Amino acid sequence: MTATTRTRVPAGASHATAPAPSASGLRARRAAKRRQLTAAGVLMTPFFALLVTVFLIPVGTAVHLSFFSDDQPGLGFGPERRIFVGLRSYAAVLTDPTFLGGLGTVALYCLIYIPLMVVGALALALLLDSGVVRLRAFAQLGLFLPHAVPGIIAALIWLYLYTPGISPVIELFAKGDITIDFLGVHTVIPSIVNIALWSNLGYNMVVFYAALQAVPREVIEASVVDGAGPVRTALQVKTPLVRASIVMVSIFTLIWALQLFTEPMLLSQSSPMISSRFSPSMYIYDAAFTRNNYSLAAAASVVLLVCTIALSYGVTRLTSRADVAEEAR
Repeated sequence: MTATTRTRVPAGASHATAPAPSASGLRARRAAKRRQLTAAGVLMTPFFALLVTVFLIPVGTAVHLSFFSDDQPGLGFGPERRIFVGLRSYAAVLTDPTFLGGLGTVALYCLIYIPLMVVGALALALLLDSGVVRLRAFAQLGLFLPHAVPGIIAALIWLYLYTPGISPVIELFAKGDITIDFLGVHTVIPSIVNIALWSNLGYNMVVFYAALQAVPREVIEASVVDGAGPVRTALQVKTPLVRASIVMVSIFTLIWALQLFTEPMLLSQSSPMISSRFSPSMYIYDAAFTRNNYSLAAAASVVLLVCTIALSYGVTRLTSRADVAEEAR
């Protein structure tokens, strides 16, 4: 008689137990993970090197300079020494009416320039994408070419067109008994906005046009089948699908607008309405290279940086809340 042995399996236990990973398998996984981390580190090294070199080091230097100032004891005849002044430079900047006036000027410039830039570039991109414009490639090239002109050259071109006595534009208006002072007290900011639009409108148009090319054609065809016309398709179908590009262009335009410098600096040679401290960037330049007050210039730079970061963060938060509210509907 043969005895049969039975193995009792505990309740809840699986009949097929997965084999434990072997030591060689664990080593292979760890080696693969190390290779991935090494590859990621190598690929990210150039980014972090540029970040440290062109951003963190200059910002750290500016913050350091803002807390110190050069002083000459003995009625200015003693040896120059650097002393710690704390927040004195920041207090001087924030109580200086010329700096606060420059912030107000840049705020007005942004209120005019940013909506015109974003709406104008988006409208041009929608026109090109709709197929209404013929010779699309030549139209893109013609609109983008002004961006290839350096900012200084563009400002010089428009300075020539704004200067009375040599400007063919002013002479043409004069023949119709129309007198326009492009660099007057009420027109100097619109004139600067015009230069910035001429230089950057085509570039942002290309950004929007590239985003529109990624919109699924099936969505557009479905809107046409539903009876949507070209205008409704552009505003209610295409525009919401490129919202991310609109936010990106708005933030970049805001950052560049807050650093307004080249155009007013060159136009100041022909207009008394543009002072040496017309914008915060010009205030920083004047403090550093005209008054040789590097502590004041560094403090103003830090204040401008904080304003730029705060406004950019505010725009990002507002758009994120708008996206969440729209998804919740």
